[in-house]
Amino acid sequence: MPTARYKQLVDRFTAQIRSGQLPPGTRLPTHRQLAIRERIALVTATRVYSELEAMGLVMGEIGRGTFVREIALPAGLGMDQQAIAADMVDLNFNYPALPGQTELLRAALRQQASAGDLDAFLRCHPHAGRPHERVIFANHLAQSGLRMAPEQVLVVNGAQHGLAVVVMALLQPGDIVAVDALTYPGFKALADQYRLDLVPLPASGLGPDLDALERCCKERPVRAVYAMPTIHNPLGWVQTMNSRERLVHIARKHDLILIEDAPYAFLESDPPTPLAALAPERCAHITTFSKSIAAGLRIGLVAAPKPWIPRIERAIRATVWNAPAAMTALACAWLTDGTVDRLVAEKRRDAAKRQAVAAQVLAGLNPISHPNSYFLWLSLGEDIRAESVAMSLLERRISVSTAEPFSVGSSVPHALRIALGSVDLTTLKTALLTVRKVIEYA
Repeated sequence: MPTARYKQLVDRFTAQIRSGQLPPGTRLPTHRQLAIRERIALVTATRVYSELEAMGLVMGEIGRGTFVREIALPAGLGMDQQAIAADMVDLNFNYPALPGQTELLRAALRQQASAGDLDAFLRCHPHAGRPHERVIFANHLAQSGLRMAPEQVLVVNGAQHGLAVVVMALLQPGDIVAVDALTYPGFKALADQYRLDLVPLPASGLGPDLDALERCCKERPVRAVYAMPTIHNPLGWVQTMNSRERLVHIARKHDLILIEDAPYAFLESDPPTPLAALAPERCAHITTFSKSIAAGLRIGLVAAPKPWIPRIERAIRATVWNAPAAMTALACAWLTDGTVDRLVAEKRRDAAKRQAVAAQVLAGLNPISHPNSYFLWLSLGEDIRAESVAMSLLERRISVSTAEPFSVGSSVPHALRIALGSVDLTTLKTALLTVRKVIEYA
């Protein structure tokens, strides 16, 4: 077939989609039907659809066909914070803050300004953090059941930076990493940047399908597992102890690195033992104060086995040199005087109130969530397209995320991930009522 003919088909579909002649949600002919209709080879029909998919104009769904995408939806919705306009009701990102936190910050900054070692904030610190601060952070981790020596706790610029330095230190381009089929978009972004090969694990109850992990390890040289065992984002599960112990057994059997991401674990009042405590020789544990205190407090922690510490320190040096001194001191002060414990208790209550509002408004739509979490997962009906719902909500100045940023592999469910922590309760209820209305009329 002449190249010109192939390009003509791609250009024709492109024009029809962008002009609205083929509206979002339109099911296109099957590859075979397109080949017959246009009198082209089947491989050429597949190539046409592949190019349209690469352009972001269509989406292939296993067992259902190829559909026109909602191209008016902002690129990166669910990952790129810049996609959220100032006048939007933000049900996309979580910035959980409580009344009075501004005054807490004002008082803490005054206290820092009067400190005797203020000039220390103007100097570079050790890459992994100052020793006395690492003691405070190690004591904090011990409260969640993770007892690590202070020299095994490294201070980083938030959880995303923690994940980045762990990946830089421990993995190589091409390494295979098993992840949940629905996982944190930030880790997907890292995997793309560092050219990791992500293998999706389907969900099985409150955790990943570990039989699938076993099969994968037998078939391919899996190097690591990325997990969110305590308040999984976006599904909210808390992995059971039996499941955690089996995951550790598999990791030891196949010599896997475990990467435990725990940004929302503080919301679970009675968490099971962390993976890093069950497998201290092969697990890196990452947490942050961005959720438990405030999104702008870019302080996180990486707890790791001693042999890994030099490599992770080098990665910190290569990226930011050291965490910001003033922010680190602020976090330590609030840990020491009990402020963090109070904020955590209040945020658990606040998140529970928001979940109660969501459960009431979305009754019958079967949202999936943790009772204390700041987000929920809403699967849509078989004939309801998530992109169309998200676009309709954007037109009503409400931003939500579809499943696409969270999905690994070719199977993307039609679902919404709704953040509950960035607006007041009255606005939240009104916005959720609109979400329900749009879904019911979709």
